[in-house]
Amino acid sequence: MGADQPETVAAIVAAHRAGATTPAETIARTYQRIRDANDPAIFISLREEKDAIAEAEKLAARKDAAELPLYGVPVAVKDNIDALGFPTTAACPAFSYTPTHDSTAVARLRAAGAIIIGKTNLDQFATGLVGVRSPYGIPKNPIREDLIPGGSSSGSATSVAAGLVPLSLGTDTAGSGRVPAMLNNIVGLKPSLGMISTAGLVPACRTLDCISVFALTVDDAALALSVMAGPDQADPFSRDRPLGPLTPFPAKIRLGVPRNGQLIFFGDKKSEAAYGEALKCWTSLGVELVEFDLEPFYETARLLYEGPWVAERYLVIRNLLASAPDSIHAVTREITAAGARLTAAETFSALYRLQGLRKIAERTFANVDALVLPTAPTVYSTAQVLANPIELNSRLGTYTNFVNLLDLCGLALPASMRSDGAPFGITLLAPAGRDAMLASIGRVFHADTKLPVGAKGTAQPPLAALPANGGDEISIAVVGAHLSGMALNHELKALNGKLIEATKTAADYKLYALQTTPPKPGMLRVEAGQGSSIELEIWSLSSSAFGKFVNAIPPPMAIGTIRLADGRGVKGFLVEPEALNGARDITAYGGWRKYMAEGVTA
Repeated sequence: MGADQPETVAAIVAAHRAGATTPAETIARTYQRIRDANDPAIFISLREEKDAIAEAEKLAARKDAAELPLYGVPVAVKDNIDALGFPTTAACPAFSYTPTHDSTAVARLRAAGAIIIGKTNLDQFATGLVGVRSPYGIPKNPIREDLIPGGSSSGSATSVAAGLVPLSLGTDTAGSGRVPAMLNNIVGLKPSLGMISTAGLVPACRTLDCISVFALTVDDAALALSVMAGPDQADPFSRDRPLGPLTPFPAKIRLGVPRNGQLIFFGDKKSEAAYGEALKCWTSLGVELVEFDLEPFYETARLLYEGPWVAERYLVIRNLLASAPDSIHAVTREITAAGARLTAAETFSALYRLQGLRKIAERTFANVDALVLPTAPTVYSTAQVLANPIELNSRLGTYTNFVNLLDLCGLALPASMRSDGAPFGITLLAPAGRDAMLASIGRVFHADTKLPVGAKGTAQPPLAALPANGGDEISIAVVGAHLSGMALNHELKALNGKLIEATKTAADYKLYALQTTPPKPGMLRVEAGQGSSIELEIWSLSSSAFGKFVNAIPPPMAIGTIRLADGRGVKGFLVEPEALNGARDITAYGGWRKYMAEGVTA
């Protein structure tokens, strides 16, 4: 991987586990990329490189380091989320404070092995979808420099698109985790409300706020979500909503598309055509498209800024508005001050209407699995937005403003690059709790686009196969005669076993040729650094077939948990150590198939 090429979370973790590179080297590459990018508007505060490298070295020295899901992954955090060691500014110097501990989301990332390297720029107080409302400057859009970076999570999105970090945290109240994803050709995951704790987040609208994830691939974003998801006593809005397993692409999926004539593109024919092409891609994947009425969703969107929720934004900064109004960005001040004038009667009236709109949305989702909409209707240059800041910002929220009000989860995906070099993206939306389903189908769509990831032209990595664990399926790893085409593979096929993927173990196993007839291998886990990666296959069996298969395994073979190169654990064949007397160490061959082809006659 070239020094300037983006790396995925999966690639970084696999390289660390295999010993191909160290976390300290990865962190050093991150800082070199930040220097090369030379954009001071991306980060509001950046950690000292030597301190981040020291943390990486300390992490690598842990005995359990290789088991951590985000082992040594550099992460950037939007600067309205507390991270110990950094001030929290919300892009307003007068508001800045020094947190005494991590936000819950950041604490969970660190516990999973992530290394926080800096705090990113944002539209002040997370008010905006444009990325130009900050005293810390406007981050350059790495796809096309004249375009806005998108907001409010501008620095978080651009840091991932530019390849500075593979993962960043944003927030999303009205689209701040989705619009910047489209504008930067990356994935933006907006989880179900309450799935990630907002303890330690400077609120925009407390009842609607989500911490969101930016990544180069859906799999990376879903992994980060799985690490952070979970209830938290420190957040009264937290819910127990774990991310379920991702599953293979379902045979039948129904996606809702708006009725003819309901979509708004503000005259942007390129975006309109790109959306049509995206729908063709879904159809080619076997998806059924079903029309629905978008108008109630538009009405919900209007409630967000025309209704009482602006008062939530006012509550956050009312003291600052009273004491130092000039310290607040002029556009942010204009929008937020309106929240002081709302009455309780107006609030209840809007809540009643919202409840009615939620019931309409429920009926819509009774007929479809998810909606597929443009992430934003068009794109704008920085110059256009500065000349018309409120109206153009509002247009960008056309398909995002209603989502959190209706308690939906969302996944923003790159869809195409337009002929003018601007990116276009679509968003999948579904009722709360369907996050894993969106990721399961979204990852396949993204792979099908064959778009490069981010802004550097780097090809997407191959889509990792998923264990077919729908229902009662159990995965088992085989390393020897049960491999495809080998002597005992027929035993798996007789039990209706399905080949899921060919992969490798983590780099701490040894492989032996046992003194048996016919020849059999024995794989043994050893201390880290003393073994190697061994090739294997993962097969899927029903639970009853798995039981029959395991019962037929003769000693000295046993079934244990094998750690794979990407950190997953899977049941598979191991050997009892006492059986290794007289066995030949064949680890250097990297797998049984190669040994049988070359080693037996060597």
